[in-house]
Amino acid sequence: MRIGILQPGHAPDEVRGDLGDYADMFERLLAGQDFSFRRWDVVDNIFPEGPDEADAWLITGSRHGVYEPHPWLPRLEELVREIVASGKPLVGVCFGHQVIAQALGGKVEKFAGGWAVGPQDYDFGDARLALNAWHQDQVVELPPGAQVIASNDFCRYAALVIGENVLTIQPHPEFTAEMIAGLIDHRAAKVPEALVAKARADLGSKTDNAELGRRMADFLRKGAK
Repeated sequence: MRIGILQPGHAPDEVRGDLGDYADMFERLLAGQDFSFRRWDVVDNIFPEGPDEADAWLITGSRHGVYEPHPWLPRLEELVREIVASGKPLVGVCFGHQVIAQALGGKVEKFAGGWAVGPQDYDFGDARLALNAWHQDQVVELPPGAQVIASNDFCRYAALVIGENVLTIQPHPEFTAEMIAGLIDHRAAKVPEALVAKARADLGSKTDNAELGRRMADFLRKGAK
């Protein structure tokens, strides 16, 4: 089964040599699931011809905001709608979560409550999962038909299911402690010092990345023929 990975941004240069790009992190998270992968750097205006180029799709994170005037964003939103209409599974994480919500009629803002960085607990109904976060932007209005499947006190819409074939997640199951450390070192200039200090202190905390990766894989596998 081929998973198409759409990259609307690149990992920081300072960590990419050791940890790879965002697509590499997802390939490691989803390893052992009998998937093959192909990636398109949509941030560089490199797009697939359409939904049929993969069996299922995944949109990664990005340092960009979905409300910013990037020339590639309208095309990505249109591709989101095409994938949804095709019935193929689509998963979005962080920026991916936000751009899917926006493309389908929701609203995303720079959250007035500030940042979430490092390990956070999320209520998924059947379990509480600890996952790394790194964001200020949030989905603040749901797209039509969205069902909230995870939240916490800071992030009301932390994970969504939309229709039969869309799963979106605000935190980062692909981010290891090493990645959070790299973000602290190289992309934390706008994050309050107290949050940075707590995230650094929590770097050794256990996360449930593998469990959420398994859930993502099960969702993506719905596209297998």
